[in-house]
Amino acid sequence: MAGLDILFLGGTGVISTASVRLAVERGHRVTVLNRGRSASTRSVPEEVEQLVGDVADPVSVDEAVGDREFDVVAQFRAFTTDTVQGDVDRFRGRVGQYVFISSASAYQKPPASIPVTESTPLKNPFWQYSRDKIACEDLLVREDRDRDFPMTIVRPSHTYDDTLLPTMGGWTDIARMRAGKPVVVHGDGTTPWTLTHSDDFAVGFVGLLGRPEALGNAYTITGESAPTWNQVYTWLGRAAGVEPDLVHVPSERIAREVPDLGPGLVGDKAHAMLFDTTKLRRLVPEFTTTVPYAEGARRQIAWYDAHPGAQRVDEELDAAFDRLAALA
Repeated sequence: MAGLDILFLGGTGVISTASVRLAVERGHRVTVLNRGRSASTRSVPEEVEQLVGDVADPVSVDEAVGDREFDVVAQFRAFTTDTVQGDVDRFRGRVGQYVFISSASAYQKPPASIPVTESTPLKNPFWQYSRDKIACEDLLVREDRDRDFPMTIVRPSHTYDDTLLPTMGGWTDIARMRAGKPVVVHGDGTTPWTLTHSDDFAVGFVGLLGRPEALGNAYTITGESAPTWNQVYTWLGRAAGVEPDLVHVPSERIAREVPDLGPGLVGDKAHAMLFDTTKLRRLVPEFTTTVPYAEGARRQIAWYDAHPGAQRVDEELDAAFDRLAALA
């Protein structure tokens, strides 16, 4: 395939950085539009053209993009229908493929059956974030059906890089482990949870770009590494040089004690989420898992140990975990 002219809206986040890097490696011409304030740990390759704009400020996007046309526009920063509708109006007739990054959290919770496929209903009564993503998808489906807008939807699940710990407390949990304090795990810890490294996600994502077969379709992009939460915490602890003391607390109790954690737990992580990616692999047969989470955990702890400034403990959350552990 000849090199594509691709615009990433976003492009320096956990999910998108690896996709930008791989797109450049494959010879595509990549432009990134964001606010220009990202940390250097997620910098873009020097070949990338950088535009400054904020997707929450349509005027700034219009000024940055002008009247340019693109083979692909990849939207990583849309969370409401206002943003997506703005993109549709802006790029209609000027893009060959508009790719909306939705979320696998939009799938039915709890799922009636697993593995989850693209035909699983989209219904999440617990999490507004997921309902907003569903509304964005509905808008794009209507635009495709009624006005032939060339859209593709992708649904990643929990995608991480070396910097994004998957546990409730992030580095706070690792600090607790190393201090010998009990570490709170939601539920009984036996729920399997799919974790996909951003490098693996990028292979599936970039493989869909410029593919006419992908237009009007939705694809789940998740790997095959699905450890239990007990394994996630244990592997992180061992990578950190300790055997963690895991304390199990019902998700609903955690949600009451720490309301900010509630929607993501009750509306997502509390449920077994395993996925079938056959549809994606028909178009992108090279998509596979190269970084299982047992390796991912080692890479994450190594990164944090090499970056002491990132080892930030949330004191309020740490205290909440103390209270929850005492009640367990």
